[in-house]
Amino acid sequence: MKKYMRVLGLLATVCVLTLGATIAHSQEKGSQAAVQVHVVITNEAVRGDGDTPALQSGDVKVKQGKTPLQVKQLIRAQGDNAALQLYILVDDTLGSGIGNNLDDVRDFINSLPASTVIAVGYMSNASVNTVQNFTADHALAAKAVRLPRGSLSTMDSPYLSLISLVKGWPQQNVRREVLMVSDGIDRLRGNQPTSSRLGPGYGRAYHSMPTMSPDVSSASEIGQRYNVLVYTLYAVGVGRAARSSWDLQIGLSGLSKLSDETGGDTFSLGTSSPISFKPYLERLQKMFDNQYYVVFEATPGKKAELRRVNVTTEVSNSEIAAPDNVWVPAAK
Repeated sequence: MKKYMRVLGLLATVCVLTLGATIAHSQEKGSQAAVQVHVVITNEAVRGDGDTPALQSGDVKVKQGKTPLQVKQLIRAQGDNAALQLYILVDDTLGSGIGNNLDDVRDFINSLPASTVIAVGYMSNASVNTVQNFTADHALAAKAVRLPRGSLSTMDSPYLSLISLVKGWPQQNVRREVLMVSDGIDRLRGNQPTSSRLGPGYGRAYHSMPTMSPDVSSASEIGQRYNVLVYTLYAVGVGRAARSSWDLQIGLSGLSKLSDETGGDTFSLGTSSPISFKPYLERLQKMFDNQYYVVFEATPGKKAELRRVNVTTEVSNSEIAAPDNVWVPAAK
């Protein structure tokens, strides 16, 4: 009997220790520190003829799959929070016909508020030739805008040029956005749909559109990784590819994919040259005027990675444009 009682006592002790360990593990898991993630979103009017309503705290919801994430702050990018770094990126493979539209670009630069600093660069040879570094002198930036060279190099890829730019862009706690003027044609690696890729991978990133150029997805992921919104403005380039309806359409699709996935937008008149850039640039300014910082909490994993999120609002006549993925740091 005594032996039996000792066995029961040992079993009870084991159960208590096991239960305690389970509770401790559960508490440790449950108390795992969430990390704060911030993302820039754009509030757009569903009906273009109406005003864009202002968003208030509680108006924006963030979900990862079906799981709601706690939104800590919604900050409008105005006043003390209006700082914007805008990089105007022009493809040097564009034709001279764009010359009539460059005055629209210069007028747009000069119309930007003082809180916006501007840089200007030209894409060629899978890199960027910066002709004007970030400056608050808008007249100086406008003066730097020149005609594209309208020539081909040995490594013409607007997507690799964008990757080069974003990776070398010092991170700051301000909006960082790109206006890329291009035909989207990857003359280096071709526009045949393929699943191959050259750039780094950032985990199981979600892509809303299929791969066009092999490097569109890489450029999209790097833009999202570093919180850079990319807006694209379609213009016609030079060479054989610019005379191919297939290449033209795939190029435009690549630009659309890049902009859509990074939270930007694409401006185009199909694959034709726009008569004027002015209406597109006016729309872009309206988007800048209706941007917000969203700060929310996410549970970190063992490694840092891009994660698919969905940002929405139920405010009438409002639709949120946001990146498809956000960068979540690893657990400490």
